[in-house]
Amino acid sequence: MSPPHGREQNAAASLLAILGRAILASRYLLMVFFFGLVAGLALYAVRFLSKLWSLAGDLLTMPEEDVLIAVLHLVDSALIASLVMIVVLSSYDSLVDRLAGDAEEEDMRWVGRTDYANLKLKVATAIVAISSIHLLQVFLKVESYSQEGVMWRMGIHGLFVLGALLLGVLDRLTRHGKAEKNESV
Repeated sequence: MSPPHGREQNAAASLLAILGRAILASRYLLMVFFFGLVAGLALYAVRFLSKLWSLAGDLLTMPEEDVLIAVLHLVDSALIASLVMIVVLSSYDSLVDRLAGDAEEEDMRWVGRTDYANLKLKVATAIVAISSIHLLQVFLKVESYSQEGVMWRMGIHGLFVLGALLLGVLDRLTRHGKAEKNESV
């Protein structure tokens, strides 16, 4: 017969093991969010097609500047859609289930190599690109905006650029430190 203290430790260890497995299994709840993002992406694709159809219908009568702005809207939509897909694929791969086998078949090995630092940089870069497109649209029709509105947009864009640069510097510093540790071992 084992001492009472040993039984308590076994019960506590069993409880911790069950809790650990439950917490690990809860990662599958993230699939709800990922499928939601994919559904949102499908709806966004419908809107993209609507914008494209509208552009095609008005193409010959629109001023060239308006055509350029409409095309920039399409580029903006493509960037946003790409960003959503990168977040879904890399988050699913790192948090829920590895896509390594499927990624090899589809020649998408980058999915498994996208860690959180890399994902943050991709998101920050996409935000800067989207902000740049919006700012370019403002500059093409600058007479339609107040000076204060243009300045606010430029300031916000500058903050996005600064944030992306800082993320890049921090990523480089942390990766550099890891490389030095690995070399010294």
